[in-house]
Amino acid sequence: MHVFLRTDRLLLRRFTPADVDLVVALDRDPGVMRYISGEPPTTPEEARDEIIPAWLAYYDRSPSFGFWAAHEHPGGAFVGWFHFRPSPDRPDAGVELGYRLHRSAWGHGYATELSRALIHKGFTEWGVDRVYAETMSVNTASRRVMEKAGLRHVRTFHHPWPHPSPATTKATSSTP
Repeated sequence: MHVFLRTDRLLLRRFTPADVDLVVALDRDPGVMRYISGEPPTTPEEARDEIIPAWLAYYDRSPSFGFWAAHEHPGGAFVGWFHFRPSPDRPDAGVELGYRLHRSAWGHGYATELSRALIHKGFTEWGVDRVYAETMSVNTASRRVMEKAGLRHVRTFHHPWPHPSPATTKATSSTP
C-alpha cells in the first residue's frame, strides 16, 4: 500500500484497480450523493473503466496531486476519498480540494482533519499558492468543513446540472 499522507486518525493511500467496489458503494448512497451532482449512481463498469483509471493517471503525472482513498488509522476502514489537484477546467484557479465520505464517517472531523493536512502539505511542500473548494450552497456541513480548514467564502454561482439536485447553486471557498 502506497501511503500518501497520515494524520493521527487517518491515512490517505493511492487507489488501485481493486478499489472499484469501494467507489461504487460510496456513490450508491443517495445521502452521500445528495449535494454532489444529482447524477445516477456510479456503476461498477464506470468505476472500473473510467473513474479509477483517470485517478490512477494522476500518479504518473505528479507525485503531489491526485485522488486518494481515505482510511481510519488504525483499523483500516475505508471512509471515503479526497482529491487535491490543479483545476482541470481552470489551470490558473489554483489547486482544488475535494472529498466524499461515507455517512458513517460524517461528524467525526475526518473531512476537516484531512483537508487541513492536505492544505498544509500543499503550501509547505509543493509551493501551492491558492486552494479552493466548491460545494452546493445548501450543503452547510461541507461549507463548515471548508471554513474550519481555513478557506473563506469567495462567491456563489449557479451551475447547470444535467440531473438537478434539490439545489443547484454552488459556493466557492478558497484560501486568501
